[in-house]
Amino acid sequence: MATNFYCDWYRQKMNLRDYQWEVIGPAIDGQNIIIWLPSGTGKTRAAVYVAMRHLETKRDAKVAMIVNKVHLVHDHFIKEFQPSLGARFKITPISGDSERSSYFAEFVKKSHIVICTAHVLYSAILSDSVDRHVEMSDFTLLIMDDCHHTQNDVIYNKLMDIYLEIKIDWHRRLPQILGLTAFPVAGGASTFENAVNYILMICANLDTWKIMSPKTLVKAPDARMKQPCRQYNLVAKRVVDPFGDKLKQLMTAIHDYMGDTEYRANFGTQEYEQNVVLMEKSGAEADDIRKKTCAGHLRKYNDALLIHDTVRMRDAYNFLDEFYVVEGFYKQRRDETDVFLYRLFNEYSTGLLELCRITRYENPKLKMLEEILKKNFQDSSGSSGIIMTPTRHTAHSLFGWIQSISSLRGLNIKAAVFLASGFSHQSNYMVQNDQNEVVEQFRQGFLNLLIFTSLAEEGLNLPECNVVVWYGPKTIGTSMTQARSRASAEDSCCSFFARSRWGESRREMTNETLEDLMNRAIKYVQDMPEVEYAAKIRDLQRASLAERMVQKIKDENKIKFASRDVRLDCRNCNNPVAHGDDLRLVDMSLHVNINQHFKDYYEEYTAPLDLEKKMENWVPGGSIRCRFCRNKFPPRLG
Repeated sequence: MATNFYCDWYRQKMNLRDYQWEVIGPAIDGQNIIIWLPSGTGKTRAAVYVAMRHLETKRDAKVAMIVNKVHLVHDHFIKEFQPSLGARFKITPISGDSERSSYFAEFVKKSHIVICTAHVLYSAILSDSVDRHVEMSDFTLLIMDDCHHTQNDVIYNKLMDIYLEIKIDWHRRLPQILGLTAFPVAGGASTFENAVNYILMICANLDTWKIMSPKTLVKAPDARMKQPCRQYNLVAKRVVDPFGDKLKQLMTAIHDYMGDTEYRANFGTQEYEQNVVLMEKSGAEADDIRKKTCAGHLRKYNDALLIHDTVRMRDAYNFLDEFYVVEGFYKQRRDETDVFLYRLFNEYSTGLLELCRITRYENPKLKMLEEILKKNFQDSSGSSGIIMTPTRHTAHSLFGWIQSISSLRGLNIKAAVFLASGFSHQSNYMVQNDQNEVVEQFRQGFLNLLIFTSLAEEGLNLPECNVVVWYGPKTIGTSMTQARSRASAEDSCCSFFARSRWGESRREMTNETLEDLMNRAIKYVQDMPEVEYAAKIRDLQRASLAERMVQKIKDENKIKFASRDVRLDCRNCNNPVAHGDDLRLVDMSLHVNINQHFKDYYEEYTAPLDLEKKMENWVPGGSIRCRFCRNKFPPRLG
């Protein structure tokens, strides 16, 4: 009776709703389950309660909350775990961006709950450092956030590979698994049978007893789960496009210079980019400097065409102009191919810049976006929204465009860009502290419009928005579900941009069909007889382990070169700069040259970089370039 009273008291304290209480029941009893709830309905809050009950009822309990993005470590700690459980339990957030990851084992010993990225835990399990190494069996509960990522070679699945190997051996205890997801996607499946098989594979990878979704939520949807209106904005292509035509003329001239006839089609598409990557690779393998250099420039022109199709002509021009200015500064030694490519851009540069000033050639998508923003921000000072766009460059370009439009400057739009964290050779990435600050300002109302890249926005705990705009082509699967879940305020609208000639509107309709397919597949798996389901999971796990063993044997039998026989050349001038045995792997992700003579081959041209990533015995150095041709290398670790 006292236990029931305490549960009711804590449930009330955490504002647990009936549907949350319904889905966590088997997890409290110790079963491995996946909780499937839409975004914004409190999956993490439900998991916090499960963690609390687990710590109270299991001897020597230890919980790990596993996330797939660095910013979620801070987010879950500050917003959920620490306020709810911090007074009773020791909770430690650890990400690869903090020094704590180097002493992971010590923090695990001293904590009841650790919140960390999957990469940190996986690295710690494989580490031979006493301060860092842990075993899977050191934990009694693993909570896997966004567990639909447990597939293929994704880090989540590598963690669960270790779990399944232990399970087969039966030598050590295993932690309970609690998966959280808003949208276990159908993995590209287009038939009901394939969708069911895919869902079963996710369940097998997570050793899941059952997928839990609430009946009460279906019968009586919560007020927070109001469905937004859907608006499809079909935008016709430019009637005339002299700017795009000139870029394609430039690309054709480069192909003519190379004597290439194989890859000169489909300019401005992902298909063309893949072909150019193959071209650049074959040029490097054949030591064909002309082919390799031209392919690198063609990739930039293709990127410019994609930018031109998404934002302004000026944004595409600035992208190319910056590339040639930077390349010209750092690459002071030029061969015949470089001279041709620089001269070609200079010949077209004035004409491209003049076209940027002619408004009738501008992107029609932007005018439609302007009207959407005016409609939603003109009459309400309480409006908030997000814009999702494909790349970091287009995110910054859209921010600049919003600042430049006079009709938008008069509205109460307070915009900011939110990008994925981690190092990038682009300068416009975000560190975790910047991400946290932007999200907090949005929550408090100091910002009311965020511009995301799709890689950055998944998993974020954002307040209700009344307008969500997906600006640009989307991939199928989670995109529509994710976008709609963000638009959860009263009278909200989810707006999708599409262009019929690219089949984007048809793709959005396909998204809806696949979402229904996913829902039916999950329902089918939930309703499978217990014996049949268990047998299926067992067979899939055995098949997966056998497949990994076969792959391991294949990898071991591959022809490999001794590290001392591998030479690394500058990709630009082909001068040798290092050997394979000069390299060491740091933190399972970065290769570091430890040869003291390496400094004879490079020069630093920036101050030390702040990557917000702490590595044992290493600190970031400055960006470096080849001493012979001054072509850029990755940053130095010193």
